[in-house]
Amino acid sequence: MLNYLTVVSLFTIIVFFVPYASIDVWADEDFFNNTGVWIPDHEYVGFYDSNGIYTVVGALKNSEIFPIMATMTITIQDDNHIVSEKFESINVMPLKEVPFKFKFPQVSSNDPVLESAEISFIHGVHNPISLEVIYDSSLIVHPDGHLTGKFINTGEKIISNTKLVAIIHGHDDQVLDLAQNVKSITNLKPGEIRDFVMYPDPKIASDVWYYSCFAIGTDTVIVLNAQRNDETFTLRYDSGILVSYPEFDDSGKELSFWLNKGWPLPEYYINFEFPRYSDDESFQVYLDDQRIESIQSLDEWMNWHVAFYLADQSDGNLVIKGFNPTSTLPVGLFIPEWIKHDAGWWSQEQISDEEFIDALEYLSDYELLQVPINYDLNDHMIPDWVRSNAGWWSQGLISNEEFVNAMQFLITNKIINLI
Repeated sequence: MLNYLTVVSLFTIIVFFVPYASIDVWADEDFFNNTGVWIPDHEYVGFYDSNGIYTVVGALKNSEIFPIMATMTITIQDDNHIVSEKFESINVMPLKEVPFKFKFPQVSSNDPVLESAEISFIHGVHNPISLEVIYDSSLIVHPDGHLTGKFINTGEKIISNTKLVAIIHGHDDQVLDLAQNVKSITNLKPGEIRDFVMYPDPKIASDVWYYSCFAIGTDTVIVLNAQRNDETFTLRYDSGILVSYPEFDDSGKELSFWLNKGWPLPEYYINFEFPRYSDDESFQVYLDDQRIESIQSLDEWMNWHVAFYLADQSDGNLVIKGFNPTSTLPVGLFIPEWIKHDAGWWSQEQISDEEFIDALEYLSDYELLQVPINYDLNDHMIPDWVRSNAGWWSQGLISNEEFVNAMQFLITNKIINLI
């Protein structure tokens, strides 16, 4: 399963600034001294959070003149073994940056070492969203470390299904953590202003000095791993409450977590995402053996979502039942949405064959295509029906499998050279 964090707009502020304006991210000379895509060392840290879970926080910068989709490989030396995970499909607009936060519950040593991240990227999708924080007296870091403020939709479209995230800094300018606004942004009309609030991890609340690198995104999730049937089961969740220590029972049908009391809010919303291993998986949620009403759905990637609300100050043992432990591979073929955009543009000849091969290389890297490819094209002309299939697939008229079969045709018939 791919881990991803999609962010569609970004601007940097420090909460002591007063003017209301959008500020360029590249206010320092780092931009002129670096090219491509990178993570500054001073904004890349690893630490154990208040739940004892090793956490990596950083900011990914894009100094290219086009949007990028990045792949970050994060590696941690954990005593005598190496923990390494890839995080995919981060969409960063030109000359912008995006903060990120990932959890590594499998790290357990007293002094883990966070190595420099490996980064690769391809062209992303140009889809900026015009959301801006208002710099006035309402933007306040409170004595307990939490932040309140206002944002405004400065664009012409309604904004929905996004969150505001920011990096938290301490008094020595050190990166402490990443925070997000408590409530998702839904149905924000052009010109509309709303309040927002962010809370830090209680462990670092007394050390908070300011918030920076504000960004909006459709996905500000935390990734967790649990062992099931000798394999790693990767899941994600989005919530204002801390969820930790995922563990399957011996049957593989029940997944338990520990909930920790959060900040005093009226209620907490939790949205879990699980890979779909069977169509007949039906989930039930329990907190300390009491049934919690929940909603189960499938997203566009055909992953399960289980969403529910919890009362203020909830904690205890959370159990989700209904997993299918007999299947070892998720159902269906999962292809990132940005590849659909590229396929549509390529079918209309708005991008070159070489640019579209970036997407095919991604499919090859993750073994959705059967062979590796390079960027060289033969003199063969790509058949019109292949472009037509790509266009139909981008419109949802044919399946993922049919699209991949068409791309495999290009490789099998050596229209694209193989490595």
